Amino acid sequence: MKNQVATKIILLRHAPSVAVDRLCGRTDVAADCADDAAFAALRARLPRLDHIVASPARRCVETAAAIWPDHPPVATEPRLWEQDFGDWDGLAIKDVPDLGSLSGQALADHRPPNGESFADVCLRTREALADLLNAHAGQMLCLCTHAGPIRAALAMALDLAPGSVLRFEIANLSTTVLRHFGRDAWSVDQVNATLAQKN
Repeated sequence: MKNQVATKIILLRHAPSVAVDRLCGRTDVAADCADDAAFAALRARLPRLDHIVASPARRCVETAAAIWPDHPPVATEPRLWEQDFGDWDGLAIKDVPDLGSLSGQALADHRPPNGESFADVCLRTREALADLLNAHAGQMLCLCTHAGPIRAALAMALDLAPGSVLRFEIANLSTTVLRHFGRDAWSVDQVNATLAQKN
């Protein structure tokens, strides 16, 4: 793989939302973009990018705008939305039903009422990444998205079942970096790197 031109994908989780302690999948809440120093530090550590794509969620679009204020509006990709929690979306965390003890795969396969499962998120994220890789092969991409699609991208890169990647912590404003060398050849450069960590 050393001599192949890689497509580098930086997966950036959005800034914290203003909806503290609520389950926000498709609930479209604003991002807390008040920490100018954090955004400046993140902007300084990111490499030159060829293409920036965001989930259409307000918290992702606002995060991208705060990091790159002089950049034209970024492209959006609906398949990078967070999991749709259906009837549970927008509930206070304390009011979300307790599913009890489930295996990782059972949790990944579970669909909240009128929502989607994490396994569904993995399928649509895989499709989105495949299309982006076809369109931008050999480039440096940044996808500003949510914890769910970032875990789904890790499942794709590591060839893991959806239930396995639910174990990954993905912090707000963290970066997860993947490289794609064509077909199913991937490398994982970093996972959940925060501002306190070096690239």
